Amino acid sequence: MLERRRVLAGGLAGIAAAGTGAWRYQPGSVGRLAGVRVPGSLPYPSLPAGTDTIPQVEHIVVLMMENHSYDNRLGMLRRRGANGFRLGRDGKPTAASRYANGDVQHAFRMPTTCQISTVSQNWHSSHVQYDNGKMDGFVIASGPESMGYWQAEDQPFYYSLARIFPISDAYHASVLGQTYPNRRYLLAATSIGQVNDTLPGQSDYPPNGTIFDLLDAHGVSWKDYYSSLPSAFLYPRLYVKNNGTKVVPIRDFFKDAASGRLPGYCLVEPDYGQQSEENPQNVAEGEAFAAKVINALMHGPAWDRTLLIWTYDEHGGWYDHVPPPAAIAPDSIPPAGVTRYDGFSRLGFRVPFAIVSPWARRNYVSHVVRDHTSILKLVETKWNLPALTYRDANASAPLDMLDLRRPSFTSPPALARPLLATTPSARACDRKGAGVIPSPGSVTKRR
Repeated sequence: MLERRRVLAGGLAGIAAAGTGAWRYQPGSVGRLAGVRVPGSLPYPSLPAGTDTIPQVEHIVVLMMENHSYDNRLGMLRRRGANGFRLGRDGKPTAASRYANGDVQHAFRMPTTCQISTVSQNWHSSHVQYDNGKMDGFVIASGPESMGYWQAEDQPFYYSLARIFPISDAYHASVLGQTYPNRRYLLAATSIGQVNDTLPGQSDYPPNGTIFDLLDAHGVSWKDYYSSLPSAFLYPRLYVKNNGTKVVPIRDFFKDAASGRLPGYCLVEPDYGQQSEENPQNVAEGEAFAAKVINALMHGPAWDRTLLIWTYDEHGGWYDHVPPPAAIAPDSIPPAGVTRYDGFSRLGFRVPFAIVSPWARRNYVSHVVRDHTSILKLVETKWNLPALTYRDANASAPLDMLDLRRPSFTSPPALARPLLATTPSARACDRKGAGVIPSPGSVTKRR
């Protein structure tokens, strides 16, 4: 987190020294595995690469917020079939996690929409929280704040979105770790060994390129609309090559959305210092930004042919009750400086995921296990592009969340206004503090 804030404070100076280079596919060094697709393989081998197989959708937009688990944000969502918190007779979650001394911290509603920055999601902390599937290390590794959650009254826009549009309760981060490696997976289906948020090296580049390279190679337009720090920066060569042309300020997104001239694929990025929802930010600011982005699309001229994905990069250290499943490693590159645990052969914790589109399937909750490379798989499936790594080659595109026979939401549905639009006083915690955490009465002392 400190490294990321250094970048935000110091800008992107120095990155321009990175080379650009030309992209070409290079076979990975992982041997051919039985029963799995390999890098370079096409979703539809009988069709030419670049074939548009989902013409109903012209624009795929990804809005990836930061650092919250499914239970932390949607655990209290009472939607039929959704795997959130189990509730007791008192209507409160039964989830709990032990302190090292044996005291028990019960899940509790956060007193405000502010955070106190005690949660941890680094590689080691995440694996302690996971504890080989026991899911009992959250308080030990991430503090009592990790058992906090928000509910509908705290985030009305998000809950209305999650009640109307299809969501997934089995969507995971790609890595049991921090932001940078997870966002690298969104770009390239590999972190090329990175497990933490240290600054990317100027020569870092995945052997088979990024999803943006694939799109360029097949004539598909794309943009990275950034507010403070573009994700393209995580592979500096990609940033240098496209800064000012395809890596552009966030104001361009709202202009393009209003004119219906969005590219085929794009990332829309919040201000990572104020709007991303990373601790210690006020999460209401992030909800307000997301609402502005989503409303711009829903009420723009390209709504009938747009698909937006709302999700989070990783869990941020917050509690979730579902153990991350095993996964296929993307390549033979090991985690840098790590000798413990199972490398990149396991997904991260669950994070919220929803699809906002007229083609979104009504009244649907997906239980298919996916991660960030499933977004790449959707892009690859639409334009029949070659897989970048073993991970995206074998990922599942979220096609079950769509009904491509007929649009379900020809007219955009009415969503609730974000909290700050109705309750400006929610900003008071920025000055007064997040409140008492953990909440009184939420700890059971060991007898």
